[in-house]
Amino acid sequence: MIQSSKTMTRVSRNLSVLLRTERLIARRRMAVLRNQSALITFAALVATLGLIMLNVAGFFAMRQTMSPQGAALVTAFVDLGLAALIVWLALRMNADAELEPAIELRDLAVAELETDVEDTIAEARALGTDLRRIIRDPLGSLMPGILGTLLTLLIGGDKK
Repeated sequence: MIQSSKTMTRVSRNLSVLLRTERLIARRRMAVLRNQSALITFAALVATLGLIMLNVAGFFAMRQTMSPQGAALVTAFVDLGLAALIVWLALRMNADAELEPAIELRDLAVAELETDVEDTIAEARALGTDLRRIIRDPLGSLMPGILGTLLTLLIGGDKK
């Protein structure tokens, strides 16, 4: 009885650790996703500005000499390059490096839960085997206990 109480306490603790680490992992991944989304949105704004500048530059290129258009083209390409750099940085973000300790703790809790479940199954099988033995031969199963008690009484009676 004490063993199963300790097992249940460990199972409860491991389930608690498992849920807390899963929550921590999910929160961190959501934070990274939120940051990626914000950076990609900003990159889209910069790309839009670059496209506008590219359009203006194209217009000036057809209309006047190359000097103002060249500046507008360079500005547009720099904006587009900056947007590409921001998108690249956003896509490189990864929460797994920061979450490694939490993931290890979660995996440890899962492993302990698996061990506890296997132990509980083994105990249940042993209990089932004992019950089948008692059902098949009730007297034979109880005889060692009864004989031990009788012998203790007889031996104890002789000592007095």
